[in-house]
Amino acid sequence: MIHQRTLRNPIRARGIGLHSGRQVCLTLRPAPPNSGIVFRRVDLPSPVTIPARSDYVGKTLLSTSLTKNGVTVATVEHLLAALAGLGVDNAYVDVDAPEIPIMDGSAAPFVFLIQSAGVQIQKATKQMVRIRQTIRVKDGDKWACLEPYHGFKVDLTLDFDHPVFNTKSCSLSIDFADTSFSREVARARTFGFLRDVEQLRKQQLALGGSLKNSVVIDDQGVINEEGLRYPDEFVRHKILDAIGDLYLLGHGLQGAFSGYKSGHGLNIRLIHALLQQPQSWEIVPCTHSTVSPEVNLSLEEPLLQAC
Repeated sequence: MIHQRTLRNPIRARGIGLHSGRQVCLTLRPAPPNSGIVFRRVDLPSPVTIPARSDYVGKTLLSTSLTKNGVTVATVEHLLAALAGLGVDNAYVDVDAPEIPIMDGSAAPFVFLIQSAGVQIQKATKQMVRIRQTIRVKDGDKWACLEPYHGFKVDLTLDFDHPVFNTKSCSLSIDFADTSFSREVARARTFGFLRDVEQLRKQQLALGGSLKNSVVIDDQGVINEEGLRYPDEFVRHKILDAIGDLYLLGHGLQGAFSGYKSGHGLNIRLIHALLQQPQSWEIVPCTHSTVSPEVNLSLEEPLLQAC
């Protein structure tokens, strides 16, 4: 059996919110066994705690937000993906603004923070959500699906009406039984179209977006001078988003996720559909054979080596 994990030490970082444009101070702290991931708005007169679970999901337009009693923490998916990818079960996430900082637009800075804080093994057994029956949701031609699988696999396809997607691979399947999240997924950045920026900012969205934290696409292609980090960075980032959204189940997943043009809204609908059918899933102890190499690492094998 694999035991639960938390952070060994607190660690702090600063950054800007992608949609709010506000400066944010983020602190990751250790949490007791069976706490899960818990966000805390510490800028309020009385701090508000919001568990990272799907029943607290608010808006899903261009990001995933959590809401409780009118208090929001937005853009949680990249940090959740990093915590899931490195097998961190329990942590407090303190923020002094209504959004997690975007950092460089990927999960890599959060992976670095977790590695720098260190990981502490806890006495409680790690648990997983095991998919027993196939669950599928649709929205027009878009769909997302969870199926039984001995391990964790993500299979995703994009389809955008833009020439750049005719020259890039828009489908990818990753089996995390033998793949490093840190190396193969974490560095993939969020992306958007230059033509949409003005309209988004009229809606008070993407106010903090820039070439430093997003891959931007104009009519010809990618305008970032450094280009792409992976030839298929777009679909890898959508896989990253899906991993973060799926961690709102409250546990790691034993099963296969697949999607066509799936985004945050459809990912969350899929989670809700799953939870509404108790016969389709169960909570099981986590074993070495059902998690990625990084989660299998022992304390004697530093996570930094996984990058």
